[in-house]
Amino acid sequence: MMSTEKAREVLATFGQEHLLQFFDELDAAGKKRLLEQISSIDYEQIDGLINSLVLSDSHLDIPANPAPAPVLPARPTDQAIAEKYQQARLRGREVLSAGKVAAVVVAGGAGTRLGISGPKGCVQVTPIKKKSLFQVFAEQILAASRKYQATIPWYIMTSPQNDAETRLFFRKHNFFGLNEKDIFFFAQGQMPVVDKNTGKILLADKDSIAFSPNGHGGCISAMRDNGVLNDMAKRGIEYISYFQVDNPIIKCIDPLFIGLAVQEDADIATKVIPKRYPAEKLGNICLVDGKVMIIEYSDLPEDLARKVKDDGKLLFAFGSIATHIFRRNFLERITDGGKCQLPFHRALKKVPYINEKGEKVIPTEPNAVKFEMFIFDAMPLADKVVVFETERSEEFSPLKEASGENSMDTCIRDQIRRSARWLEQVGIAVPRDARGEPAAIIEISPLLANEPEDLAGKVPTDLKIKPGDEVYLE
Repeated sequence: MMSTEKAREVLATFGQEHLLQFFDELDAAGKKRLLEQISSIDYEQIDGLINSLVLSDSHLDIPANPAPAPVLPARPTDQAIAEKYQQARLRGREVLSAGKVAAVVVAGGAGTRLGISGPKGCVQVTPIKKKSLFQVFAEQILAASRKYQATIPWYIMTSPQNDAETRLFFRKHNFFGLNEKDIFFFAQGQMPVVDKNTGKILLADKDSIAFSPNGHGGCISAMRDNGVLNDMAKRGIEYISYFQVDNPIIKCIDPLFIGLAVQEDADIATKVIPKRYPAEKLGNICLVDGKVMIIEYSDLPEDLARKVKDDGKLLFAFGSIATHIFRRNFLERITDGGKCQLPFHRALKKVPYINEKGEKVIPTEPNAVKFEMFIFDAMPLADKVVVFETERSEEFSPLKEASGENSMDTCIRDQIRRSARWLEQVGIAVPRDARGEPAAIIEISPLLANEPEDLAGKVPTDLKIKPGDEVYLE
């Protein structure tokens, strides 16, 4: 921790002296807290970001002449692709059985938009048993560990705000049947928040700086800083299955997806789905100067977003679902020397702050810039990226809003639809209403099946489901 004199000197060098303007009013604890926070900031980095992302318009540039990236289809379109997928699935099973795969979930968010307090991963999300998102993922990982007879360690990125509560939740539930030694919690990094007009770092209180999480891309630097990559290396992990906490039907462990990364000798594999409409809130998968990259839906010009091919289909037809496979040594390479190579982006937000009079201000319009890294910015740094299409109905129903699209209602609906479809694929009749929707509430535990073929031989052939039934299969 810096001394008061050193802090004043450093802050003056970078034009941030105002952070100490109320210092003499603070008690000993407040002074210590503020000096610790001041000492934690990389001022050369922040000064560069302020100049490039706050005080200039360079952040408005998007890559020139993006083209659609090549995408492997969700289902084989010919015999060659069918054979390719068969071999990839075998390769994926091999590396899983060899204990070379780990899971990483980004779980720093809260359920604020859902009207729920606490970590989003604790939200109860399944239709019958009301399992939390964390339990759904834990059961997927446990089932895969049993199936492939190998340990699949799980690394959970929290935030400084929810880290303690997340750890307590797992202890309270006995780690959902997983071995505590194979679960690793690590906290996301933070960045100071600055005024959008002046670039001055904001005070959240007289003794506290306004900080915000450094984006999901901060997962990579946090893995390096918290010893995650070292732990993986010691365990012999070569491939990392990365996903976000808000999607209960995601496949945490997908042997085909993993196998495609192995088979193609790729640094990254990523999953995409066809967009429903041009401006859907999904990152657009693009090719720029021979490199696969993602351009955010808000950054792709409207004319490009709406552009269609000769067949009438969207030119930029696919969007990212934030599910990736990373090769461990690739993440080591792009964080070599302790500095992550991912760029920062700006996000305009409304952030309460203390003004020069010491008054608390609650802004009604965006007043501040937060600095965030995006996980997909690793793609242009990779030697090879594989893009694989998946089916929305099988793997994408995120829980983001309190109502409407991507809400609890749609999330529950999609889980029931998928469970009904899986049962029908193994010959079980499911009653349906006049709209074709399942007329029963069905939930399948991941401990029974992570994919439809897992149900074969496990579900009684004489299972009868009547309209209005609640059916839980484990």
